[in-house]
Amino acid sequence: MLSFLSCQFLGLEKREDIKELPIAKVYNQNLFKEDIVDLLPKNISKEDSLVLVRSIINNWAAKQLLLKKAEENNSLEDNSEINKLVQDYRQALLINGYKERLIKQQLDTLISEDEISDYFNSNSDNFRLNEELLKVRYLHFSSDLIDKKEVIKLFREGDIESLEELESRQLSFKSMLLNDSIWTPLENVLLKTSFSRDNLLKKTKFLQKEDSLGLYLVAISDVLIRGDKAPKSYIEPTIKQMILHQRKLQLIRDIEKIIVKDAIQNESFKIY
Repeated sequence: MLSFLSCQFLGLEKREDIKELPIAKVYNQNLFKEDIVDLLPKNISKEDSLVLVRSIINNWAAKQLLLKKAEENNSLEDNSEINKLVQDYRQALLINGYKERLIKQQLDTLISEDEISDYFNSNSDNFRLNEELLKVRYLHFSSDLIDKKEVIKLFREGDIESLEELESRQLSFKSMLLNDSIWTPLENVLLKTSFSRDNLLKKTKFLQKEDSLGLYLVAISDVLIRGDKAPKSYIEPTIKQMILHQRKLQLIRDIEKIIVKDAIQNESFKIY
């Protein structure tokens, strides 16, 4: 039977042609082919499909048997509690789904720069780094690069024209970051260069190192360590999420107030 099923699930039989024939049964519960056809990958081999179908059927059977045993050993008190939990869960799903639809329709997601700045200035002491950040430039390229000396010269100069020239040669490099106006996590730089953590936590105009993988150039213009105040530019996405979260909470409170007020006015809600 499983071998036959594996052929069907490999696409030899279209889904609309699958008849309602059970492939397994536990007590009065049936498992049908259409219940598991979507669980099989499209390009699976016949042998793999056979193993996977067997596993799916066994897992389904184990679940049904455990459920049967649980029901048989369930007391009236337990059953009452389960029914209450199911009812509470259903109500929560309906309410939360309704709230999410209202939020999607009514929430203002536009956040101005002034609002971000006001939020940051009011809460800056609460934004502390749990990682080191660098304003850094780096290059990694093969040691046998033909114009290696010129590349080093351009990197050391670091002016706009020099960096633009390096950008135009980016296909010659293994990795690069030339915009040192943004904050970059130290861990990201450690993955791309061969320098130690101590080397990278010091401001320096130029570092050079060579190993079996090539030549590394680094220039660090600023450093922030753990516990320092986080820069606004770096945590701006987090601030936006916080502002949106506050708006959501306020919107939900406003919706609840309106619903209660309307219910009182049309006498759907009364307090005796």
